[in-house]
Amino acid sequence: MKSAAVVNFAPEKGSVEVREIAEPTIGEEDVLLEVANVGVCGSDLHQWTADHSWPVNYPVVLGHEFGGHIAALGSKVVGWQEGDRVVSETAAVIDPNNPMSRSGLYNLDPTRKGFGYGVNGAMTRFVRVPARCLHKVPDKLAFEEACLTEPCCVAFNALVENSRIKPGDRVIVLGPGTIGILCAAVAKLCGAEVALVGLEADRHRLHIGAQYGCEAIVGDATPWAQERDGLGADCVIDAAGVSATLKMALQLVRPNGHIAKVGWGPQPLNFSLDPLVQKNVTLQGSFSHNWPVWERVIALLASGQLNVKPIIGGVWPITEWHEAFDKMHRGEVVKSVLKPV
Repeated sequence: MKSAAVVNFAPEKGSVEVREIAEPTIGEEDVLLEVANVGVCGSDLHQWTADHSWPVNYPVVLGHEFGGHIAALGSKVVGWQEGDRVVSETAAVIDPNNPMSRSGLYNLDPTRKGFGYGVNGAMTRFVRVPARCLHKVPDKLAFEEACLTEPCCVAFNALVENSRIKPGDRVIVLGPGTIGILCAAVAKLCGAEVALVGLEADRHRLHIGAQYGCEAIVGDATPWAQERDGLGADCVIDAAGVSATLKMALQLVRPNGHIAKVGWGPQPLNFSLDPLVQKNVTLQGSFSHNWPVWERVIALLASGQLNVKPIIGGVWPITEWHEAFDKMHRGEVVKSVLKPV
């Protein structure tokens, strides 16, 4: 059986197209997952526009935010049944003997390969998934929302695991993309006062961010940062895809404050990090997520405490991937979701 798939076939800009691919063969510790929905990530767009900063194994099926039903089980898979509703983590290939993996931080295994760039992803009907990546999805959680567990986990890991936010803190999030808005939403769940900052072109996305109870700011957030005591924000989350926003974060954060950098920015910094020293600021990178983060986020989504509906701009069939990508790329929607046909 062959199915339509969104394939990134070369490193040149625009090298994405729909191709017919064969149903994957699974190993003894894998499942064959029939995809219900798959989210379009900013990294998918970056591979489409060829401005990414990570190695890609071309040709590769895009898509790492996905969920669906188990269609078949490998001979050594236990604890799962055909028909189970699941979502999958992104760490498709890891070294189980790597010190990071052995300590539960397989997301930081340097040999890790993810869906959509290292191995074939889920923008197709069937995808091969290691059973260790699976998490059960409650019946009350629709797949259109469940497929966005992954970006929610990125935000949760940045705000809860890799930051030190306390109730009442003032938090600034730079960049109102999917991750930025979700970081703002998680910061609100932590009891923080939150400002979401973007550009004039981001007004639509800032409006969506405001639905989570955030202050939406176009341009300079300095007045908001200094509103309480003139010293700056307790924490700044850099969720923008450019390096220059780190300089802005250093200006906005208070002495002894905290910056968490989530957004990728391959450009050189071209500015001094002396304010980091002068202010005694903690700068924390935050990458990916692991098993306990996924379990906690699924619980938040299922309970309704974390609601992703406001960021979903539409659902498109796989064959209309270009429109879904383009609407995200132009900022018309925050998050596009695809559905296999």
